[in-house]
Amino acid sequence: MNYPVDIMSEVLFTEEQIAKRTKELAQRINEDYKDSPLTVVCTLKGAVFFFTELMKNLKLDCRLEFIKASSYIGNTTMTLGNVTISRSMNFEIQGRDILIVEDIVDTGHTCAKLFDYFKNQKCHSVQICTLLDKKSRRQVEINPKYIGFEIGNQFVIGYGLDYNEAYRNIPYIGILNEKYL
Repeated sequence: MNYPVDIMSEVLFTEEQIAKRTKELAQRINEDYKDSPLTVVCTLKGAVFFFTELMKNLKLDCRLEFIKASSYIGNTTMTLGNVTISRSMNFEIQGRDILIVEDIVDTGHTCAKLFDYFKNQKCHSVQICTLLDKKSRRQVEINPKYIGFEIGNQFVIGYGLDYNEAYRNIPYIGILNEKYL
């Protein structure tokens, strides 16, 4: 199925802008973790595109893992803050440095739950790297260490971000046209 030409009301970040910013973030992470092994955890499904680009630019001793966590209600753009973690890792993480990679930090509930999950596993350190930070909707205090771009209170799609599981494959990020909500 082809997506409508006007699915986005505005393009926020091009593929080139995302790649450039991701490389800058990777350089900071490379410097910060140059002396310690890192476990980079991708939150499924939204962060896959960003995670892949980030991993290509990390020059570290690192492990990669995947976890699925969500707070959205079915086919809506709403969240109640009830986070479910439906898949967790099968390896020992105690004493390791963990970097959670998110597509977007919105209300903060998902990141807070993941942060607590890893802290409770007695990890050495836990940090968050997010492609997008939407502080205007934050409901819990969570401060990602690595932020790609800050955005306003818009519903965005593309580059892994979806609406009802669609539009993840658009290679850039834009605001979902309200007529499709």
